[in-house]
Amino acid sequence: MSASSATLEIRGVTRRFGKNTAVSDINVSIPRGQMVGIIGRSGAGKSTLLRMINRLIDPSQGSIFFDGAEVSSLHGSPLRRWQRDCAMIFQQFNLVPRLDVLTNVLLGRLNHRSTVSNLLGMFTHTECAEAVAALERLDIARTALQPAGTLSGGQQQRVAIARAMMQQPKVLLADEPIASLDPLNAKVVMDSLRDINLREGITVVTNLHTLDTARAYCNRIIGMAAGKVVFDGAPEDLDRDAVRTVYGADASGADISEAITSTSVTIKPKIIASAGPLEPAFPGY
Repeated sequence: MSASSATLEIRGVTRRFGKNTAVSDINVSIPRGQMVGIIGRSGAGKSTLLRMINRLIDPSQGSIFFDGAEVSSLHGSPLRRWQRDCAMIFQQFNLVPRLDVLTNVLLGRLNHRSTVSNLLGMFTHTECAEAVAALERLDIARTALQPAGTLSGGQQQRVAIARAMMQQPKVLLADEPIASLDPLNAKVVMDSLRDINLREGITVVTNLHTLDTARAYCNRIIGMAAGKVVFDGAPEDLDRDAVRTVYGADASGADISEAITSTSVTIKPKIIASAGPLEPAFPGY
């Protein structure tokens, strides 16, 4: 399989925590370049699934493959290489608050460097230039020398995206990247993720709690309920019946209102296009 057609495959994956099954027999194949939104109630298994893909936790059974290689069986340096190639963005940003923004972004290069260079904390001029370019792309270069902890939530999430892009990933996972953001910052972050998906052709898989966001930005939506995939299709197929299948009904038996999942900010119409490299992400790449 060529790099241009590399596929992320999840085969019969289950994850148990004691007697509780968080994810049950998931079978999903995601071709390179898709932007996939995973939706579902809290506790549906969305975060657990992403953490298994990144190997932050291991499946109880089943396998995960990328480009034909079984990443769910990796250990040691091969596992570190996979976690470099499969970057993860978290809801709570996972930045080092006391370090400046530029250094936080440069930390994305650690798995590309020697142990000695990392211990010495030495970054090259080229790496620093790439980090600044990443911040410029996300319109936050002016914050480069500020402690990360002084930034707003939306700014911190953009720093986290810049750090992830410094890994030069093949897959970008985002675990509820806009859940703690106001609607305007949520839009900025989603615009950034879609731009990365379209410009570099990087596969993006993101957990989302807003249906309008999933429909507007993703060209494929996966719905989860009670640890299982109960919907897998195009945004236009996510109709009332499909939403009810994913979210069920409220205490009165009525359908869940989509109003409670709305970002309430107008989102630019989604660009439907086959993802592929349009231009380099950063100068010199």
